[in-house]
Amino acid sequence: MPFYPGHGVGLRNVGSYQISGHPFLTGSTLTAGEEKRVDFPFVTREFTVINSGSDVGPVLRVHFNSTSSGDVVPGHHFVTLDVDNQSMTFHTKCTTVFISCISVDTVGTDNGFELIANLTGIDSDNMYELTGAGLTD
Repeated sequence: MPFYPGHGVGLRNVGSYQISGHPFLTGSTLTAGEEKRVDFPFVTREFTVINSGSDVGPVLRVHFNSTSSGDVVPGHHFVTLDVDNQSMTFHTKCTTVFISCISVDTVGTDNGFELIANLTGIDSDNMYELTGAGLTD
């Protein structure tokens, strides 16, 4: 009789994304022209970025590669958050996200972002690099 071992945690294991994940919270203030890199300890199931400015809020861009990589900015491979408390949830697997600040709210001093992620049990070393069409090309 053949023996089939059970499936474990992995990138292509559906169960790894169906269960409640481990929470991850972070944030930072930014100055105009600054870019922050957020590295997750495990592969994400989903994450939300919130523009945490005061009044008008800073203009932020969320992207999966540094603005110095390939065609990120000229190719419009980013999402813009330009209003205080505006948020975007990304239902995607990744281990790194970049947030860059295009301009700041001159009225307030709290120009930045908040981020909450739902992490899987998949070690970040198992994730492949996110490049190519729609990301850097």
